[in-house]
Amino acid sequence: MKLIPVIMSGGVGSRLWPVSRETHPKPFMPLPDGQSLIRKTFIRAASLDNVAEILTVTNRELFFKTEDEYRQAGCAQANLSFILEPFGRNTAAAVATAAVQLDSIYGSDAQMLVLAADHLIAEQPAFAEAVKKAQMLAAEGWLVTFGIRPEYPETGFGYIEAEGDSLLSGGLKVRRFVEKPSLATAQGYVAAGNYYWNSGMFCFRIGTLLEELQLHVPDVLEAVRATMDRSRLSEADKHRCLLLDADCFAGVPDISIDYALMERSAKVATVPCNIGWSDIGSWGAVSELTPADEEGNRCEGEVMLHGARNNYVQSGGRLAALVGVNDLIVVDTPDAILVAHKDSAQDVKHIVGQLKKSGHDAHLVHRTVSRPWGAYTILEQGERFKIKRIVVKPKASLSLQMHHHRSEHWIVVSGMANVVNEGREFMLNTNESTFIPAGHKHRLENPGVIDLVLIEVQSGDYVGEDDIVRFDDIYGRAGG
Repeated sequence: MKLIPVIMSGGVGSRLWPVSRETHPKPFMPLPDGQSLIRKTFIRAASLDNVAEILTVTNRELFFKTEDEYRQAGCAQANLSFILEPFGRNTAAAVATAAVQLDSIYGSDAQMLVLAADHLIAEQPAFAEAVKKAQMLAAEGWLVTFGIRPEYPETGFGYIEAEGDSLLSGGLKVRRFVEKPSLATAQGYVAAGNYYWNSGMFCFRIGTLLEELQLHVPDVLEAVRATMDRSRLSEADKHRCLLLDADCFAGVPDISIDYALMERSAKVATVPCNIGWSDIGSWGAVSELTPADEEGNRCEGEVMLHGARNNYVQSGGRLAALVGVNDLIVVDTPDAILVAHKDSAQDVKHIVGQLKKSGHDAHLVHRTVSRPWGAYTILEQGERFKIKRIVVKPKASLSLQMHHHRSEHWIVVSGMANVVNEGREFMLNTNESTFIPAGHKHRLENPGVIDLVLIEVQSGDYVGEDDIVRFDDIYGRAGG
């Protein structure tokens, strides 16, 4: 039977600020081994048997970043497809949209394996075995969840209560889902033996899923179908992309797949498993990925310690020193630093809330910002100027654009640049420069086979990123 892993990549991960931000969310965070969570998820999905394609549901602004991660994963033979949301509308909308599209391509007997892009699974063989069990149950008409056998009484997860005497082929019938419990309740769940952590992963026969959605939340399914009728589909060899219509998508009910379906259906089963699962939901969970020294400290980057115990330190760009402190989380990025007690790791999200309320952009972007063509880093800025380091990938091109309020001076540091400036086209080599006056239509392209690196000095009355008019763009952003 055909299996289509559906990777859902939508959450921000506010408890992992300052590394996780809206334009660089949790799935793209690099782990100590250098791989991101979404790349690991993609590799894990691609290694399963009978995979027809891998479908990713994500925000349209993260499309090119996601493609880069998949490209670096090296699974070139995989068939890829994308559903691009204009904004988040919760998991019921994402799952229903994927089901409707895949049903039209593979039919009702094909199976969806729904995976979160920001979870870590350490035991691939055990995961593959659990998927096979889930597929057997899904073929019999069950909506299948993956229940993680609890290792301790965790209060930060929801739980699945299974009917202990209802043995199915490879799983158990689900009695109910329960919300995040108190510590005493969680201790009781662990002792009972028939409660499992709700992993948020599912396996469905597509026909069964659509039938149950029609039965329990027909408004979701109707709104999704209406959205897809108005959406734009583009197809190429081993690549399909559906760009959802924003006006219609706004009418899809904002509800999770758990509330919409899993808690209402009588056809829910779970596969209990030990797969080394973690949702990497806080800096405490991230710290566990780094070995501890004799004093219990876990450090990434250049760190010096004296009289410090049980701390987690992540410092990628400069030296961090801790003296005489215990049980701290210290995360240093170029434009923000987090210092928190380990017991308060879950409360980091409140800082993100304050940043949003105050209008501070540190919740939104890093100093280095990814773009379809590469990335830029803000090195310095003041009231009437901004200095950037720009990296353009080989064969990539910025849009043909114009700025009303600023001029730009480009100096090539390495590589080769093809420049269009008000109709004139010319090449710039290393150590050469050019000036783009305000109001000039211009474009920057890297025709070479190595990265183009240049320094851009902006000056003018206004140097905000929204001072841009695009006339032509290979990434479909013209007019934005």
